[in-house]
Amino acid sequence: MAKSEQKPKRRRFGFHRWLIILLIVVNILLVRVYSPILPHIQVPAENVAGPFNVPLLGELYLTNTLVATFIGALLLILVAFSVRRGLKKDGMILTGLAGIVEVMMEALYNLTESTAGKHARRIFPWVATIVLVVLLANWMELIPGVDSIGWLHEVDGEVEGYARETLFEIGNVPVSTIVRDAAEASGDHGEGPQYHVIPFVRVASTDLNFTVAIALVSVLVTQVIGVRAQGLGYFKKFINFGGAVRMWVLERLGPFDFIMPLLDIFVGMLEGIAEFAKILSFSFRLFGNIFAGSVLLFVLGSMIPVFLQTGIGLFELFVGAIQALVFGMLTMVFMSMATQSHDEHEGEGASAH
Repeated sequence: MAKSEQKPKRRRFGFHRWLIILLIVVNILLVRVYSPILPHIQVPAENVAGPFNVPLLGELYLTNTLVATFIGALLLILVAFSVRRGLKKDGMILTGLAGIVEVMMEALYNLTESTAGKHARRIFPWVATIVLVVLLANWMELIPGVDSIGWLHEVDGEVEGYARETLFEIGNVPVSTIVRDAAEASGDHGEGPQYHVIPFVRVASTDLNFTVAIALVSVLVTQVIGVRAQGLGYFKKFINFGGAVRMWVLERLGPFDFIMPLLDIFVGMLEGIAEFAKILSFSFRLFGNIFAGSVLLFVLGSMIPVFLQTGIGLFELFVGAIQALVFGMLTMVFMSMATQSHDEHEGEGASAH
């Protein structure tokens, strides 16, 4: 049969399009059955289990951000095994998840090599690990159930602690029925008891403990890399009394001979303060961006629970990736700067002149 006589193929609507429409319809029906409950918003992580008596440490609680940290570590281990299995295959080109990770790591290494030069092999593992850990922690916000499924906690003050009930039912009775019956029994036809949802899993990046821990690792390892690259001379940028000592052996002391050593000491103090400021900058930048995104998802999800959260989720996908990349790039820059001494800078300046 000639090509001109072939019947044109009828375009199908597509399975994925029908699936999206079905999910939207189911979402609308569920919202009409179960009204959205605004999750409890607070800065400290919520306790989901405990207390546990730990020797030498006393009573400890299991928080929802700690659960998220464990899940993120498990996901990172699974990704590592997936890449390892992909490397064992005979193919020249990695595909799937292993291929995506390879592209990311190659781009990060090329960027690190262009910035740190010969020290790239020492710096790259730390940068890559921080980027992957922060990226998985940020993107966990996009997993259904995170920040939305947990214990119901009555906030009227009559019940202390966390109820052992699920999100939608209490003793196989819907929450809406319990609230209505309580309101009728008390003669109050208003809202009735109020509940907060204490999620089982909360994004680790919304906990200052997580962001501060990552920042401490970044700053402390920067000092270690600086010492390994320059020796004890690395600390000269913090404690620089060389000019003050040389000042006493000069026969004639001019104005600048007295001022410059004091400036060196002052600049060293500023360098020390800057290292501590990096911890605050790293911690609050990551915490603020991810926590604000979570609050935005909570509020809009309780007001307009259909379809709008999908757009916000795509935006949070972008923000989570950018924040992980910014954290890693700043770590890389600070580590590469730690490998360069002030004497090298002065030598480069003199050769330029």
